[in-house]
Amino acid sequence: MTSTITSSEIRLVSRPRGLPTLENFERAQSELAPPRDGQVLVRNLYMSVDPYMRARMHEEAYMPPFQPGQALTGAAIGEVVQSQASGLAPGDIVSSAYGWREYFVADAADVRRIDRPFQPVSTHLGVLGGTGLSAWVGLNLVDVKAGDRVFVSGAAGAVGSIAGQLARLRGCFVVGSAGSAAKVRMLRDELGFDAAVNYRNGDLLGELKAAAPEGIDVYFDNVGGEHLEAAISIMRPHGRISACGAISTYNDERPSPGPRNLFEIVTKRLTIRGFIVLDSLDQMPRFLAEVTPLVAAGSSFAKRRSSRGSTAHRRHSSTCCAAAMWERCW
Repeated sequence: MTSTITSSEIRLVSRPRGLPTLENFERAQSELAPPRDGQVLVRNLYMSVDPYMRARMHEEAYMPPFQPGQALTGAAIGEVVQSQASGLAPGDIVSSAYGWREYFVADAADVRRIDRPFQPVSTHLGVLGGTGLSAWVGLNLVDVKAGDRVFVSGAAGAVGSIAGQLARLRGCFVVGSAGSAAKVRMLRDELGFDAAVNYRNGDLLGELKAAAPEGIDVYFDNVGGEHLEAAISIMRPHGRISACGAISTYNDERPSPGPRNLFEIVTKRLTIRGFIVLDSLDQMPRFLAEVTPLVAAGSSFAKRRSSRGSTAHRRHSSTCCAAAMWERCW
């Protein structure tokens, strides 16, 4: 058994001001001792680069911030290399929060064994991981049901693409926004959205009114900013907003002004509910029971993966400015 193993990792060097740059990160080496009783050594195969990671680079964040000089963390799928823990053996596929590194040693309680992994195993970071759980929890939070008219921002992204498809499977009329003509075509032609708009065309509100002339009942918000303002404008009375994220503001050094039409929350009697998916991990069994059969049956979201390969290992990249930093740092 190897006495120590050298692992590459990506560390935060300094807190970004505005858009992150390479100077905010470094690739470093760490020496890992063999696993002790109750521990495992894992080689990461895939990791997820998610928008919330940018928020954790601030000194104050809604969850524990990343610390300069330390390796970043994030969802990952790996293979057990050595095990000193019962119930885990070399070759087992596990999920963890130990991303941004090649290898790690952790207590068995810090990893979750995937009994019958789908191929590629990156599926368990996407639709069957935190990405899919975020979409599922966000829809349930505002009781999305058949007949609802739903608008999803960032609909071509990891969470948005799944949220829109799950809403369609529930019998909803679904509109999505994306940032290019190609992504708009993908939403309509591949993922089955009823309509899609390109927010870069310069008239988001006008395009939404044309795509959903009867208004919307539910807004699944991944973007915030202009998208939130436009959604409030076209919402019908007693509409519901599921606040998953606000990626348009994550690089802002100062808080962005709120939507100019917030009073419509009062006049339309709207409901806004926010959530953090880490608070909903206890719902993972229910989520997997509902979604796993859909993936096994070949639903289209099982095919939407944004992963990049390398000879070392692969990284599952969601829409995030940090994704480019990862590619260049590694």
